[in-house]
Amino acid sequence: MNIKNFASLLLIVVATIFSFGAYAEGEVEDNYAYYGFEPDLITNYISSGKKLGFVRIGIELMVRDPKDLFALEHHDPLLRAAILEIMGSQTADKVKSLTGREEIRRECYDTVNRLIEKETGKAVVVNLLFTKYLYD
Repeated sequence: MNIKNFASLLLIVVATIFSFGAYAEGEVEDNYAYYGFEPDLITNYISSGKKLGFVRIGIELMVRDPKDLFALEHHDPLLRAAILEIMGSQTADKVKSLTGREEIRRECYDTVNRLIEKETGKAVVVNLLFTKYLYD
């Protein structure tokens, strides 16, 4: 085997080793799973007029480990009730504004993580996403 062929073979082996290492790292990071509340959450919010305001939201909870989905499913009623309580205490202005919606999302995220940590011993929720957000 000449030096040129040996160098090519060595380059292929090194590239393969590094690509397996990158793949293994990516595999760990891409192991996220989502838990969705079914059916959507629907509740009233504080309205200033005579008309009763309501909001309907779809929520997905993002976790790092798919094994954590079992804990979320088990505690679904607790988490659902907490989110409905948060949504029901909001004002119309906050529900209808983009910054208010983000504040509500953040409050829901913090509350869900605090409750699940209290029940399971660890905060498993990485993110809380509003996949649907309808109000009237």
